[in-house]
Amino acid sequence: SLGRALGKIPVIVGVCFGFVGNRMLSKRTAAAERLLIAGALPHEVDAAVTGFGFRMGPFAMADLAGLDIGWRTRQSLGTKAPVADTLCEAGRLGQKTGKGYYVYPDGARSGQRDPEVERLIEKVSMDLGVERRSFTHDDIIERLLYPMVNEGARILEEGIVARTSDIDVIWLNGYGWPAWRGGPMYWADQVGLAKIAERLEAFASESGDDSLRPAPLLRRLADEGQTFTSLAAKR
Repeated sequence: SLGRALGKIPVIVGVCFGFVGNRMLSKRTAAAERLLIAGALPHEVDAAVTGFGFRMGPFAMADLAGLDIGWRTRQSLGTKAPVADTLCEAGRLGQKTGKGYYVYPDGARSGQRDPEVERLIEKVSMDLGVERRSFTHDDIIERLLYPMVNEGARILEEGIVARTSDIDVIWLNGYGWPAWRGGPMYWADQVGLAKIAERLEAFASESGDDSLRPAPLLRRLADEGQTFTSLAAKR
């Protein structure tokens, strides 16, 4: 009642780090960093995301919010993001400093590509021994959004939300998910959970990051030919 009185759309969720929206968003953020190291550039990733239907890509959004927010969080958690950390160490904190992933001349609100950043990204890849390669927009979307869906499956398994549609409502109304795609979990059903599970296995093997392997719930639904929607119907 309080949420509605405030003109909001309330969703009851359990307590966990990042709750629902930010917990899933953190997986996209990590995937975006991996893409930069592997060979993509900020404008390519952002173009794929806006082409999917979001109003802003992850790097433009980071510049708007301020790169130091994530930097402080990583420092408190003892984690690293080589590209993002290097930008912060160089004083490139986003729009408020006139430069981040993009450059903002004369206080512009719309960023421009910066060759300095692109050279910096390439150097990070080289220092890590990564041979850079190109990615299509479809590649980028898979690598960004499938880990989010996977985290959504974990959130469901843990009982942080009562139903799949709770996740979709949060992302549609709070995180700019394109409405015509129906929310991340509904969209995943349309893509096919078997395909998503297969690609996640490939990403995990490629990166050595076992956290990318399909969550047990996602794996079970994929193996049974079921969907998140069918799961909701059984409850």
